[in-house]
Amino acid sequence: MESSLHDRVVVITGGFGALGRALAAVLAEKGARVALLDRTQPAGEQTGGDRMLLLGGVDLGDAAAVQAAFGQVAQRWQRIDGLVNVAGGFAWEKLAEGLTEASLATWDRMYAMNLRSAVAASQAVLPRMSVPGRGRIVNIAAGAALKAAAGMGAYAASKAGVMRFTEALAEELKERGITVNAVLPSIIDTPANRADMPTADFSRWVTPRALAGVIAFLLSDDAAAITGASLPVSGRV
Repeated sequence: MESSLHDRVVVITGGFGALGRALAAVLAEKGARVALLDRTQPAGEQTGGDRMLLLGGVDLGDAAAVQAAFGQVAQRWQRIDGLVNVAGGFAWEKLAEGLTEASLATWDRMYAMNLRSAVAASQAVLPRMSVPGRGRIVNIAAGAALKAAAGMGAYAASKAGVMRFTEALAEELKERGITVNAVLPSIIDTPANRADMPTADFSRWVTPRALAGVIAFLLSDDAAAITGASLPVSGRV
């Protein structure tokens, strides 16, 4: 049976990271056409092909650069059906140590990386979503958005902002048949996280491919009745 994602055009921001690559692979298996955007350049083993577009050097903080990148995708495939806002970052910093100028900069950086980037990409994609009932936006929030741990104030606040942005945009787009949802992963099993937490039980974490499967569902026709949701994807954490 052919997947409902066959020939859909999906843009992934932060596409060259562990989750972006895993999601691209899952979507490709389902027959989608995928554009990966990232501020870095693709690694040597990453290749494009007829059904994949790699756009490196895209600064999601630069509105003109974002618009230009989405314009390239639309020019190649004439439309965009889905957007997944993977781009983001993490910082750990205790508030009790005092809000210095450096720590305030961390709050600005988390806002820019996790929330502003999602807003900019969503603004760029909306004029290019033209097929009624097929438009999909999926944002990556975090389990920490529901309850912040020590040292995670800036990160958790920015991800909570992603949840509120998801809800507001979903309400605005209901009549256009565009769904907007978020996933709230716990710790994702990436090489970077393993290096940062070498004594953890990695088997309890969410793998990039498992999280990608949930995102792919939210992009599909089967998820047409879901919008404004923030779905925890916690593994066994």
